[in-house]
Amino acid sequence: MRHLILLTALLGLFSAHVNAQEFPIPAWERDTVAAGWDRQGAREYFQFIRDSSVVTGLMVVQHGKVVFQYGDLQENSYIASCRKSVLAMLYGEYVENGTIDLDQTIEALGIDDVKGILPIEKQATVQDLISARSGVYHPEGYPGGMQEYAPERGSVKPGEYWLYSNWDFNVAGYVFEQQTGQNIYDEVQRQLALPLGMQDWDRSLQQKQGDTTLSRYLAYPMWFSTRDMARIGLLMLHKGKWQDQRLISEAWVQEMITQRTPYKEVNRNVPNFRDTGVNLGYGYMWWLFEDMNDPRFEGAYAAMGAMGQAIAVFPAIDAVVTYKTKAAYRRVNSGQTRLDLLKKAVALYTPE
Repeated sequence: MRHLILLTALLGLFSAHVNAQEFPIPAWERDTVAAGWDRQGAREYFQFIRDSSVVTGLMVVQHGKVVFQYGDLQENSYIASCRKSVLAMLYGEYVENGTIDLDQTIEALGIDDVKGILPIEKQATVQDLISARSGVYHPEGYPGGMQEYAPERGSVKPGEYWLYSNWDFNVAGYVFEQQTGQNIYDEVQRQLALPLGMQDWDRSLQQKQGDTTLSRYLAYPMWFSTRDMARIGLLMLHKGKWQDQRLISEAWVQEMITQRTPYKEVNRNVPNFRDTGVNLGYGYMWWLFEDMNDPRFEGAYAAMGAMGQAIAVFPAIDAVVTYKTKAAYRRVNSGQTRLDLLKKAVALYTPE
């Protein structure tokens, strides 16, 4: 009976007309017409989420309104590696005012670590860090990277080789705080949570973590609700603008989603990404959908995290898809399921 009630509520999203709203102010508005979205497909998608995933909250937004939702949208929980894409957003203001120099080397910044940094590794720049191309394969103090696929230390020059490594991302967080004098979480609150009107943001939940016996550089886990993640996606979709307020420059949004690593290199360096039906390149801590052979994916990009977290932006159809999986349940969506959740969501939209 509970599932029947949920499904009835879901299909109610496709029943009657309401006035348009481009931004959720103060709260999200449902699009109960949802023109171009497949009703029968929505039923099947609901069943896929329920039966074939362990997702705890999911939203599909188009033109600033909710066309599909599932689960608990307001519960704050761990968003895993989506944190890295959020950090990239915070960088923009400080890169553009000259506080952070992307060409500065980690040697110039005094970066060292528990097992030392090799001379060749010290030439990595801040840009290399946020592109996952540092060539530094020092152990990471927080799980979630892919260093099992790393070349031998010192065997590649900075900038030459892409590898998804939490050492890069954690040091990028350290550099941000070192250069700006600001706490990452305070900046999330100032730059994003408050101006976006996040409904569930809780500063007290945000705490750095890491094993400092392995690396000096802590990770910066973040906790968001699904509906607040969708606000981040909508800001990106609008190229950094929220209503009449410019929060991130359009130029920096473009910098973040400009290809730094093509999907062929990603697939070559990390076997996990091969044969998934989705080709992912990489920008500044954002994943880029490439060679998808589907016009709805044209220019699309995403923040993605372990277990099943995503903030995906689809400019070609003016849509955002967000989902997450509560880490406390210790349940994990497969990598293929995480990608299928996005593909199936987009497939629901068939414009006339």
